[in-house]
Amino acid sequence: MTTNDMIYSILDSHLSRIAGIEGAVLLSNDGIKLSAYLLERDQAERMAAASSGIAATMKAISREVGGGRVIRQLVEMNDRYLCIVGCGEGSTLIVVTSRKARLGELGGEVVRASQALGEWLGTPERAPAPKPS
Repeated sequence: MTTNDMIYSILDSHLSRIAGIEGAVLLSNDGIKLSAYLLERDQAERMAAASSGIAATMKAISREVGGGRVIRQLVEMNDRYLCIVGCGEGSTLIVVTSRKARLGELGGEVVRASQALGEWLGTPERAPAPKPS
């Protein structure tokens, strides 16, 4: 299984439970799309670039007020919700839904998906076994 397949599997197992799910993008902290779920490539790349600024702004505000790690950000629009969560040290998960999504379910599943991704992405590579002398 490839890295992209594994990421998609983790996203699908959590996000498919959310009513009104429209898509998600996993991005690096510098705004590069790492993976997308239910989104076209161009849309996912644009969302990654735009959302990285929102995520960075929230982290800076949290540092300024001594708020600690930003757990989740929710953007409410007329027709959509956008949920932004950190995934470990180097990535962010952006999820977009219709307004059919229940906010408690959206927030909970997105945080669980980000925790699963953070654990998987944060697993260090194994050191090679020492060669016998």
